[in-house]
Amino acid sequence: MTRTEEEAHEQRAQAHGQGARRPAVPGAAADGLISRAGLPAWLAPVDRAARTVRPEQLSRFLPPASGDGRQSAVLVLFGEGAQGPELLLMERAGTLRSHAGQPSFPGGALDPEDGPPADGGLLRAALREAREETGLDPDGVQLFGVLPPLYIPVSHFVVTPVLGWWREPSPVGVVDPAETARVFTVPVADLTDPRNRATSVHPSGHRGPAFLVESTLVWGFTAGVIDRLLHFAGWERPWDRSRQVPLDRRS
Repeated sequence: MTRTEEEAHEQRAQAHGQGARRPAVPGAAADGLISRAGLPAWLAPVDRAARTVRPEQLSRFLPPASGDGRQSAVLVLFGEGAQGPELLLMERAGTLRSHAGQPSFPGGALDPEDGPPADGGLLRAALREAREETGLDPDGVQLFGVLPPLYIPVSHFVVTPVLGWWREPSPVGVVDPAETARVFTVPVADLTDPRNRATSVHPSGHRGPAFLVESTLVWGFTAGVIDRLLHFAGWERPWDRSRQVPLDRRS
């Protein structure tokens, strides 16, 4: 797609309520932390979605206007495996205080060493946490986009999803069993397969998208981000939203 065609696409997206192009995290591009050069063609729809989607199109849980909430970031890392495009996920240790045992993207809270959020700190946090949790080599990751920050009410985290291309894959696995129970990849083809999709239902009444993949149930914040990326990238396939998976009250 040429630049002219790309701009026309974004103008159409804005006309249909998908919003105008949003800048990346302030200061990130200047620092060389964000680059779209050389991305595989199949990632183009994700790249376009990241630059046009509005926060309210991703979730109804948005950061408080007061500015409250702990700044954090997750790495939404796309790679290419034996079955084509895939995503890197992990399962949190069952002993953690928040979101124990849940499948998730690698990530965590911003540390002072990462720098200010407005100067690429969230990007550095996503890469640092991914290294600490999965053993990932950050040098093999090309960050190409950032989604709007979202909010997780139960833990009061303001989470910025950082999009990455696993340009040079490195070995990954559990680094600290106290934090991570499992590290795995999921083919995008499995995530788009209607047979692997369902609606999770929490005893509190909350309902959301879920994926039954790699012998686990991906739900909550992570499933919500995946669901919206598949939708706005045009990869979503019709699925039975009436199919329900009940969650335990401890979830």
